[in-house]
Amino acid sequence: MSVILIADDEARIRRLVSDFLKREGHTVLEAGDGEEAHKMIHEAQPKVDLAILDVMMPGLDGFSLLRALRSEEPTSQMPVMMLTARAEDNDQLLGLENGADDYVTKPFSPLVLVARVRNLLGRTNKRPGGSEVFGALEINEKRREVKINGESVELTPKEYELLIYFKNNKGIALSRENVLNSVWGYDYFGELRTVDTHVKKLRAKLGSCGTMIETVRGYGYRFEG
Repeated sequence: MSVILIADDEARIRRLVSDFLKREGHTVLEAGDGEEAHKMIHEAQPKVDLAILDVMMPGLDGFSLLRALRSEEPTSQMPVMMLTARAEDNDQLLGLENGADDYVTKPFSPLVLVARVRNLLGRTNKRPGGSEVFGALEINEKRREVKINGESVELTPKEYELLIYFKNNKGIALSRENVLNSVWGYDYFGELRTVDTHVKKLRAKLGSCGTMIETVRGYGYRFEG
């Protein structure tokens, strides 16, 4: 999963966001002001994949930190989400003009924020040419190609469709019935064991990346790339 930094001078906001992001499997770093966040972003190992910045922080505020990050080569392309209690259009426009990728206004739903983080990370994980990268796994739907550590993986048409369905529903628990209906079609009269059989074969072909397809006991499967 990803390393995410949350910078906010309100500890309760940091804890709230951190708790929900950790449930998604992310590693979360917390900073109480802009200067601390700036230092942590440049010193973090592994590197920060996404920063969530409060606008109204003491010292170096969120907009100033955003401009600094965009002007520095290591962080110029890092996705940044702005978090603020101010809802004025001018503030949102200023954030977006300075290079923010998304803007969330307080009060907010933690579940909605997590969903927007997921979407933002999904967009930035795409490589030129249409590839999406999940660790060692690379999927290119335009080329209908799957690679593990740069090596092509030969999948049957149904295995490929199954992988794409899991990938497009990343982080969502999918019942066997949903998988069967979505991949095989509502007019398919096969048994639910068909899903299990194909998942087993798909995992085997994906090797170490097969663990990304997690079993949801008594229900179905979930893709956690």
